[in-house]
Amino acid sequence: MSDLITQFRESLESLDRIRAEAIFTDALSRQSPIAAVEGLIVPALEQMGAAWHEGSVALSQVYMGGRFCEELVERVLPPSDPDRKHQPRSAIVLLNDYHALGKRIVYSVMRASGYELFDYGRMDVDELVERALADRIRVLLISVLMLPSALKVADVCSQLKARGADIRVAVGGAPFLFDGGLWREVGADAMGRSAGDAVAIVAAWMKEMP
Repeated sequence: MSDLITQFRESLESLDRIRAEAIFTDALSRQSPIAAVEGLIVPALEQMGAAWHEGSVALSQVYMGGRFCEELVERVLPPSDPDRKHQPRSAIVLLNDYHALGKRIVYSVMRASGYELFDYGRMDVDELVERALADRIRVLLISVLMLPSALKVADVCSQLKARGADIRVAVGGAPFLFDGGLWREVGADAMGRSAGDAVAIVAAWMKEMP
């Protein structure tokens, strides 16, 4: 299977949709849809995320690969499919920033990995807190690009705590990559360096949640 994952990842990185679809179709001929997604798509996207972090893959390749995989997953695992993960109510948001590519990549990879989540778009602190509470969110993924936005995560976390919300917050974006301890300083529960990290974080939290 490792060779197939490598071939699939290479086809995504080269934007060869025809080859990628052929490899995925071959996997579907031998496995259930959810097994093909978890055994082929998820590890390929995780490897691409790691490669981007190392500087060997462009952000645009990760983005386009994630979008195409999202299409494949939607085809074989529609939102109402019982094989989609039983999961806590989750949402992703861009906090006070205007550069949404990072959030879009994480959203695509999460959905390509079988997760359903609300896409809140761009919000400020107060709007985000009210929406998360209204939607009974349990997992909140926050993306930022600039340091001032990263620092506002502290306001989100303090307000949620003051309201008694049982919401776990994972953060990602350039400021948290530059300062490895910043996520703790703002009160987040976890920090992801890549879209693959976001999948792993939510998967681990799912095991701990009732």
